[in-house]
Amino acid sequence: MGTDETVRTQKRYDRQAWLYDLKEWPVEFAFKPLRRRLWSEVRGNLVLEIGVGTGKNFSHHPPGARVVGIDISPKMLRRAARCARRLGRDIDLVLADAQRLPFRDGVFEAAAATFVFCSVPDPVAGLEEARRVVTGGGRIHLVEHVRSGNRIVGWLMDSLNPIVVRMMGANINRDTVSNVARAGIRIEGVESRGFGILKLISGSKGQTGPESVSLGEREPATTKEGVVRDVAHG
Repeated sequence: MGTDETVRTQKRYDRQAWLYDLKEWPVEFAFKPLRRRLWSEVRGNLVLEIGVGTGKNFSHHPPGARVVGIDISPKMLRRAARCARRLGRDIDLVLADAQRLPFRDGVFEAAAATFVFCSVPDPVAGLEEARRVVTGGGRIHLVEHVRSGNRIVGWLMDSLNPIVVRMMGANINRDTVSNVARAGIRIEGVESRGFGILKLISGSKGQTGPESVSLGEREPATTKEGVVRDVAHG
């Protein structure tokens, strides 16, 4: 799977999968409108959702699109599969690491993630992978929580971050907008909500930076071999 931190991340989310929706229920009042807003802007026949978790975005997926969803946690994916069945959605779910996506270059017309790159051990690597797997005209849509620009609140978030990561798996002090730019994604829009802590970020593949290596040099981990074979090898 990769680094020790990646393994720890998987175990953290496996451990809390059974109560994740209950634990997140209070903040969903604020997050659900952002999820709906993000997905209302997603276009394409083949779309990648990075970090599907328990399937909170499934009801917002664009009608008619084929959606492939990945997550690093097998237990989260099992809950996501139950959610898809309950909603009557046909979603291809793949066990995979966002830092090493098991798909060929430029296969998706869009990629989206909500509150994911706070948890990826190397967020820039994950964002570079998102950029790699979208088409030249493809767009990348993100909703993330980030470090506050307020000096005192930012200091508090820095101080609490080690505890929050160990307990929840998410970093609360990342500068995701800067990470998106570092990954070579052309930023086309950033909207701030929640006193600047919540960000809606949209971007496109752009032309910056070297292309990542192709899937031929990777060994995909998946729960649906046919899906990986289809979008990874054509």
